[in-house]
Amino acid sequence: MPAINAPPSAVLGQRLRYLREMRGWSQEKVGVEIGLDESSARTRISRYELGVHEPPIATARLLANVMGVPLAYLYCEDEQVASLLLALHHAKPADRQVTITKLFQEMGCLVSPGKLSA
Repeated sequence: MPAINAPPSAVLGQRLRYLREMRGWSQEKVGVEIGLDESSARTRISRYELGVHEPPIATARLLANVMGVPLAYLYCEDEQVASLLLALHHAKPADRQVTITKLFQEMGCLVSPGKLSA
């Protein structure tokens, strides 16, 4: 997927469409999977994908869960960072922690993994 330089709703829409197509799912299936009514599911997902509407954060979280990705991936504008998010998300927890710790050390970060402030 190419780098995305767009508003958050467009970023989410492009990533959602990419994930949906990779799974071979219809827009209706995605909508039904997150609990939307079958009669409006396709239209709602289409509007999210086109960036016409941005889903509420609770809906975006449901979409991320159904697609098996972290919520941050759906909003990430940088493709390399998005790829890193996916790799970390799919890693075993112990491997994830080791990788994050090494990355923080190599970057000379003052913030410890898991801490929000320095």
